[in-house]
Amino acid sequence: MHIASAEFDRSAPDLGSCPDESMPEFAFIGRSNVGKSSLLNMLTGRKGLARVSATPGFTKLINVFTINRTWRLVDLPGYGYAQVARKDKARFNAAVNEYLEKRRNLRGLFMLIDSRLPPQQIDLEFLEWLGCISAPIVLVFTKADELSPTKLRENIATFTAEAARWFAELPDVIATSAVTSQGRRELLEAIEAAIAPPAPAAPANTDPRADIRADAAPALVSPGLPTRRTAAANVVRKRPGSSRPW
Repeated sequence: MHIASAEFDRSAPDLGSCPDESMPEFAFIGRSNVGKSSLLNMLTGRKGLARVSATPGFTKLINVFTINRTWRLVDLPGYGYAQVARKDKARFNAAVNEYLEKRRNLRGLFMLIDSRLPPQQIDLEFLEWLGCISAPIVLVFTKADELSPTKLRENIATFTAEAARWFAELPDVIATSAVTSQGRRELLEAIEAAIAPPAPAAPANTDPRADIRADAAPALVSPGLPTRRTAAANVVRKRPGSSRPW
């Protein structure tokens, strides 16, 4: 995918202030100071598209950008920064919660994780909580340039092993670097595949002698991105009554 245009649309304090649902959306979220703004600038090729701040928790609104006039990139507020005022934290956490649970045109959620660190409890808890949304999830490990390839693989393996406690089928993983542009192609390919129209259905088999076959596996929610089946399939095993941990 080539990004020809990237335009700021709006900063929305809540779901009701977001644009209409006429375009597919891809949201990015992560713990505060995970490098989200730098990654979004790298992904779009626009250095100043998302504002980079040294202050964790700087993004407090749902920032929406229109890409190629055909889809939207959504920069969600980071989670897990204790120094944000309690009332502000409650407000934008509620906004993110509503967006993730109710946004019907959300085609994929990219969860950013700092590849340099051991598994952080708040990341694992947030990933578990994400079992309540229907959009496919991709785990995006940031700052990969700051580790050796061996250490990067080890850290990713450690995190996914922890996440496997809740996922029978783990989300896809992409290692990225805003400095070297590592992972940019993979991110854009995942988005492009999710936007692409589904392949036409095969002609029905009219042969009366055909064997009756088992039901086909469910189609992907968004082609090119991983999917989770319903809770009945036990793909996501959530604790009873768990609330969002952030």
